[in-house]
Amino acid sequence: MRSDANIAGPMTDPVPGPRTESTGADVSRETPPPMDDTPIGRAAQLAVEALGRAGEGLPRPAQTRVIVVANQKGGVGKTTTTVNLAASLALHGGRVLVIDLDPQGNASTALGIDHHAEVPSIYDVLVESKPLAEIVQPVPDVEGLFCAPATIDLAGAEIELVSLVARESRLQRAIQAYEQPLDYILIDCPPSLGLLTVNALVAGQEVLIPIQCEYYALEGLGQLLRNVDLVRGHLNPTLHVSTILLTMYDGRTRLASQVAEEVRTHFGDEVLRTSIPRSVRISEAPSYGQTVLTYDPGSSGALSYLEAAREIALRGVGVSYDASQAHIGAQQNGPSMVEGVQ
Repeated sequence: MRSDANIAGPMTDPVPGPRTESTGADVSRETPPPMDDTPIGRAAQLAVEALGRAGEGLPRPAQTRVIVVANQKGGVGKTTTTVNLAASLALHGGRVLVIDLDPQGNASTALGIDHHAEVPSIYDVLVESKPLAEIVQPVPDVEGLFCAPATIDLAGAEIELVSLVARESRLQRAIQAYEQPLDYILIDCPPSLGLLTVNALVAGQEVLIPIQCEYYALEGLGQLLRNVDLVRGHLNPTLHVSTILLTMYDGRTRLASQVAEEVRTHFGDEVLRTSIPRSVRISEAPSYGQTVLTYDPGSSGALSYLEAAREIALRGVGVSYDASQAHIGAQQNGPSMVEGVQ
């Protein structure tokens, strides 16, 4: 371990002997290199810049943006993306509501929200027509972030909704009746295309699809896109896929680069420049009832979600995003893996 003196400044020489002084353009060999010339220094500088930008705030949308986070394939990072993007947007100065539509309630857990069976939840809103304002809870530790929790009762909602009037638009009506000012509403969908997901698609304006950088990442994506088209044609003409986010990206593998390149080639500008890396910190955070932004704000996962949220916010107000800020990307080409996704 290095001494505190060496870390803090040139109180002692790093090597024995007299310090060599130089004048003019010559630089002593003992002069340490600038911090940002080392990998650790550059990483630290990126962390400071990203966290600084989080405190700056971003332009607020003219009206509430309702973003549906959907992908019927499990394990692609839907819930992780929902809660961490929501926390990032709130840290950027927005007022954000997360609606947990997954009966497992993982988004509620990750945000530190109690969601045992007796807690008023989104089930009561959908099935019992309870006002949304009566179930929304503030998220601890993140100012401006709120959550409408899910409980296990939601598991039966798919069946109970079938017999109800306006079964596809009950969430939309609840959101329209919610009077508190919000900049963003993020809806975490279950890994299926049932009535809960349809309610989310009818209530939303934008669809955000997390895509895992793995071999089967694009399997079934065509069905989700067809469902979005059906909902747009019959129930919600404003709905569109606005954002594709690459998750669990591992730059050490050729497969991840292949998948990323093919997704970018097929979907074009809908794909965020920022990708989310595979990160132990992201996986650990929910077990502590936290997002990665509060669990380890300097981690690569936290910084990536901050940048992704910044990119989403700037896109929403028509401001271009600086590509140099996206510090994780795909470089390599490979055989097509997006066949059949239309």
